Amino acid sequence: MKILGRHLLVEYSDCDRATLNNSQLLEQYINEAVRESGATIVRSVFHRYNPQGVSGVVVIAESHFSVHTWPEYGYAAVDFFTCGGSVDPHKAHKYLQKKLGTKNAQVMEVKRGIPSATDEIISHKTTVRPAVPVESTRLLMRE
Repeated sequence: MKILGRHLLVEYSDCDRATLNNSQLLEQYINEAVRESGATIVRSVFHRYNPQGVSGVVVIAESHFSVHTWPEYGYAAVDFFTCGGSVDPHKAHKYLQKKLGTKNAQVMEVKRGIPSATDEIISHKTTVRPAVPVESTRLLMRE
C-alpha cells in the first residue's frame, strides 16, 4: 500500500455518562486532543441529540477526528484519522481516554492509502495541476 495516513478506530466503554451527553464539553475535549496530537484545527461541528447522545467532527488540516456517543451505555466510538508524519493520533487517544474517564479502550490502527504490492509512505500533499485553466474557471463562475 502507498500509505497516505493512519486511522485509529477506538471503542471507549465505561465512560462518564454526563460527559458523553455534553456536546460543548466533548467539543472542547476533542479540540484539545487535536492540539495534543500536533494537528491543526480547520473546523469543528458538534450536535447533541434528543433525548441523548452527541456526534461531532473536527476537520483538521491533516484529515479529521470524529466522535459518536451513546451515554445510556457509557460508550463512545471515536476515529482519529491523520495524514503526514507530524501528527501522532496515539497522543490524542490517550488524552481523550483520560478525559472520558475510562480505562477500557479497544484501539485498531488501519493504514489508509492506495493499494499496491509493497508498503511505502508517500507524501499526502503533492501538487495537482488543475484540469481547467484558472482563467477559464473564473469565467465559468461569473455566468
